[in-house]
Amino acid sequence: MRGGRRLPALLFFTDPARTPDPEAIALTLPAGAAIVFRSFGAADADARARRLLAIARTRRLKLLIGADAALAGRIGADGVHLPERLAPRARALKTAHPGWIVTAAAHSLRAARAAHAAGADAAVVSAVFASRSPSAGPPIGPLRLAALVRRAGLPVYALGGVDEKTARRLADAGLVGLAAVEAFRT
Repeated sequence: MRGGRRLPALLFFTDPARTPDPEAIALTLPAGAAIVFRSFGAADADARARRLLAIARTRRLKLLIGADAALAGRIGADGVHLPERLAPRARALKTAHPGWIVTAAAHSLRAARAAHAAGADAAVVSAVFASRSPSAGPPIGPLRLAALVRRAGLPVYALGGVDEKTARRLADAGLVGLAAVEAFRT
């Protein structure tokens, strides 16, 4: 629980290139998981977000919108995921939308602490393992991740190269949950 909100244990991050059919993947997610829809400015963002929201409601999932609070508000999403540069907006978004879950990307301990200070409910730390993401930095690995979790001050998700095999290496890291892009298949 964080701020009266139960945080999902599993986050599915969409990616136009690596998950071209996020609706199909959303249909396979377990109840209680969350979809983080990242539209990256796609022309069909509203329509796709509404389709994902309909699936989320039917399957008892949460839907967070990446970097677009206006879209999240328009469609009635469950919150937002902020890129690291937008993390300072967390408190204002939570004030404006008290029921929202607000997560923030963090690529370092400093960024995770900044997300905590800004009022985010959780930090999504990446890259933990090697990743095909074009924006992924060098992987920090499970030991450095566990040290970061202990010092971050807020719940932490692991992202970056997380899949069925690598997730086992994170069992003792103290995470609130796992996040992935390509680990989900239809």
